[in-house]
Amino acid sequence: MSSAVACLQFPAFAIVAQYFDKKRAAAMGITASGSSIGGIIFPLILSKLLNGSSIGFGWSIRIIGFIILPFFLLAIMILKPRVPPRKANIFIGAAWKDTKYCLLIAGMFFMMMGMWTPIFYMPSYAVSRGMGVTLAGNLLAIINATSTFGRIIPGILADKFGKLNLFGFAGIATGIMVFCFDGPKTNAGLIVYVIFFGFTSGTIISSASAAISLCTKDPRNLGTYMGMGMGLAAFATLAGPPISGALLERYGGYSQVAIFGGTFSVFGGLIVLSSKLVTPEGIMGKV
Repeated sequence: MSSAVACLQFPAFAIVAQYFDKKRAAAMGITASGSSIGGIIFPLILSKLLNGSSIGFGWSIRIIGFIILPFFLLAIMILKPRVPPRKANIFIGAAWKDTKYCLLIAGMFFMMMGMWTPIFYMPSYAVSRGMGVTLAGNLLAIINATSTFGRIIPGILADKFGKLNLFGFAGIATGIMVFCFDGPKTNAGLIVYVIFFGFTSGTIISSASAAISLCTKDPRNLGTYMGMGMGLAAFATLAGPPISGALLERYGGYSQVAIFGGTFSVFGGLIVLSSKLVTPEGIMGKV
């Protein structure tokens, strides 16, 4: 499933980026917002099919597939590269000789290591604080809803204040929110928390692609640059939640989980900001 998502997401990002220069971050933020909108709709549909009907799991998944299929067909028809593909290997070794690119990927790796902690463990944490199971499950839909705005609005701001600035801010802001993961105690507090967390974590998703697009002047290389970087960062997504789970099992509370995730995310944001040192604009530049 992860491979299928990668085959869908990376080409779409790369193609959209080819059509924009000054407004690239905003365009990619709008593109990334689609997945968060789907993250609101499809869990609710699947929950209704599984809990409110007798069709079973198999046909519930097939119905979701039938709903998605027309959108896939539409994308296949309208998504066309602006420039012809390059005739080269799928791996660009020169990218890893670029200090800025390496720092961005390292920063994204650490952000991904920490940012998924609340997404995986928020429902169980909410239940431990007395929230009902149904409402706790809907917290993920709220995260996806606010993530939509977190992907679009900062993307617009990134074109004005700098893509690296917004990417670094996203990591630091998300890290601060993860540090506060075990703070909310009431239902209202938990809902407010996931609203803010959804916004900041959504900013990471959209600003990462926009920042990576700064590392190559050839639009034909954008997909490969994004694919290599995000493919490496995916290992952090794979490792972060299990480590958080081990900490939860070891200590029996969420404080250590929050410290782990928050530290990694903030550290990733600082690494991204440090990449500005190798740009002509410098650390204070709007880049």
